[in-house]
Amino acid sequence: MPENIKTKDLVDIRTVRVNKTLPKQERIIEFVRQIYDPYNYKCKDFDITAYYPPNAPSFEDCLYGIMA
Repeated sequence: MPENIKTKDLVDIRTVRVNKTLPKQERIIEFVRQIYDPYNYKCKDFDITAYYPPNAPSFEDCLYGIMA
């Protein structure tokens, strides 16, 4: 986890609730609003840090795929 991120500041992804009836773009906005930092979050007792290789699909493309 990056040094400037504190564990106590991370949002537990299990608390995020997104209305599935919203249009895709609004679901993504709502998810990011609640999780605050989609690259660094908690899941139960684990701190999660997401890294993406330079030649991989963008984070936004991955989110679109998950929220579709």
